[in-house]
Formats: sequence, C-alpha cells, structure tokens
Amino acid sequence: MRQPAPARIGDAAEDVDTPALLIDLDAFERNLDKMAAFAKDAGVRLRPHSKTHKSAHIARLQMERGAVGVCCQKVSEAEALVQSGINDVLISNEVVGRHKLNRLSALARHAKVAVCADDADNVIDLNAAAGQVGVTLDVLVEIDVGAGRCGIAPGAPAVELAKLIDGSRNLRFSGLQAYQGSAQHIRDFAERKMAINAAQVLTKQTLELLAEAGLDCETIGGAGTGTYEFHIGSKVWNELQCGSYVFMDTDYGKNRMADGSMFTEFENALFVLATVMSKTTDDFCVVDAGHKALGNDQGFPRVLDLDEVAYSHPSDEHGRLDLSETKQALKLGDKVKLIPGHCDPTVNLYDWYVGVRNGRVEALWQVTARGALT
Repeated sequence: MRQPAPARIGDAAEDVDTPALLIDLDAFERNLDKMAAFAKDAGVRLRPHSKTHKSAHIARLQMERGAVGVCCQKVSEAEALVQSGINDVLISNEVVGRHKLNRLSALARHAKVAVCADDADNVIDLNAAAGQVGVTLDVLVEIDVGAGRCGIAPGAPAVELAKLIDGSRNLRFSGLQAYQGSAQHIRDFAERKMAINAAQVLTKQTLELLAEAGLDCETIGGAGTGTYEFHIGSKVWNELQCGSYVFMDTDYGKNRMADGSMFTEFENALFVLATVMSKTTDDFCVVDAGHKALGNDQGFPRVLDLDEVAYSHPSDEHGRLDLSETKQALKLGDKVKLIPGHCDPTVNLYDWYVGVRNGRVEALWQVTARGALT
C-alpha cells in the first residue's frame, strides 16, 4: 500500500515528517541541465538510467531536456514508466522466463521498447514471444567489456549472436550494450580511465567485425556517471546511460578527479531527512533512519554540513550519530539531512519525493516504480 506523502505543498522543510526522501530542487535541476548540455555539446544521445530515480516525472524532466528516452533494468520498471506516459524505454538487461517475455512483448504494443540479450536461447525465446503478439522488438547484444557480469564475449561470439537477431522475423538488431559497471567506482582517475580504454578496445573490435558482416550498429550504449567523459572522448559510444548524476551519493563522492580532488562534477541533491529521536548521553544521539530508510550497501550516509558527526550502528529503524568530535549541540527533535551511501537502493525504500526550494516544500512526486523488481 502506498503511504501518504510526508508533507504538503507549502510546508516548511523542517516540518516534513521523517524519515523522508528530500530533493534539493535547485541542485537537482543544475545536475539535469549539466548532463543534458554535455551530451548535446558532444553530439551524443542521452538515455538516462531510471533505475536511479524510478520516477516517471523525473524521466519526463530529462526528456524535456533532450534525452531520447530512458533505461531501466526490469520489465516491471518499464511497465510503470510506460503506463505513466514514457514512450521510449531500453531495458538494459536480459529478460528471461515466459512470464517476463510475455509482459515485455505486450508492452511493446504501447511504446518503443528495446532489450538486451547475451544468449542464443534467449534470442529464440524473445522472437517467439514477440511473434505471439505481433510486435517487433529492438534487441541490443550485450558484451562483457570488463565488468564480469552479464554480456557475451566481445568479437566473433557477439557477431554470431547479432546475426541470429538480425535473422529473426520478430526482432531487429539495434546495436551493442557495452557498459563497464565495475569501473564507475574506481577511485583513481587514471585507473578509471584505463578501464574504459580497455572496454573501448573490445567494443571497437566488435564494431569492426559487425561492419564486416554487413550489420549496422545504430546504438553503442553504456557510460555511467563515473566514466561518461571517457566514453565521449573515445568516439566509440554514441549513447550515454548515466543515472546517479541526478542525485549523487557518498560513494560517488569518493571518486577522484585528474588532479586528485574529490569528484564534484555533480551536486548532492538527494537527502534522507531524519529526526533525533533519542539523546541520553552527550556522546551520541539516535535518529529515526536505519536500514529500512537508507541503502547502506556502499557505506553509511554522511551528515550534511556536519562532517565531524559520523553515522554508525544502524539497525532496522535506528541510526547513531557520534557527537564526540563536534561542538554542535543536537537535541531531541532536531532534524538532520543524510547524504545516502548509495542513492539507487535508498530511493527504492520510499513512496514519495519531497522537493524543497528556499526552505519550502514545492513538489511531491511519487516514486513510480518503487518495488518494481520483476
């Protein structure tokens, strides 16, 4: 059951019920504009990844700024977005199993839908499912360019799979998915660039073999928030699929720029608002945001504007703030903004975004695809 919004339009930001998912609208809009301008200036398509925000409203804002569509990872995410009016979706993932394939094919009757494949049996199943409802599915061959996750081997194996797609009556070979996910959080700038250079070599070799086989490659997709500049510099990828840039998180903040400084290309725009619910000692206090309010898989959150206050000891409903190194006097009922360690899973814990500007609630947006896991 979707919960009621934790605030009303016009409320003071400090009156928002907690824990709540806040967006700093000014920072958020600057992030949107910056990536859109970068893609436009570079002459490449931008297809942001909606697995970060899971929001039809945010997807529309991205498309209004020039994005050609969005990515998602799950059929259920695509369903939620299409039902809310988003008409161009790439499922940048493999879809396996009769139920999911039937849903995918049915969805393609209502919007432009593409999907990735890395296995011949999956291609055969995709073709059969699409044929049952009379649609043509766009299919990208996903190649493993170093992440060691999904993806067929680059080169000849990828070309053979592309030939199978091209020869399938109900499918259209539309390109390559070449995403190096593990490179996004390589901290050192030079090492991060080296990982994408290696991915570039594999992708380019595959493209050359596809051309020799007479197969056009409309889309060469990939690129995340941590590596998008390297992809553009390579002149190989023509579609960016960055997601986290809209919000950012503490994990991306650990990446380094070329000069060794912190990664600050985009601003922190997403926060979990939490309330001090217990303070029985001067050494620490307890806030009402634990594992059920924060995605802690990539580390604990940072407290905005209180760098000397460390979040620790999360349980289901609680988190502890260490006050031993600060002169800041937090008291019962005070509210703090936590910068999530990992924005994507944090978003999936909430029904609502609370958009704040100049200290007031300006917007309430549903997390459209919250809990869309299938």
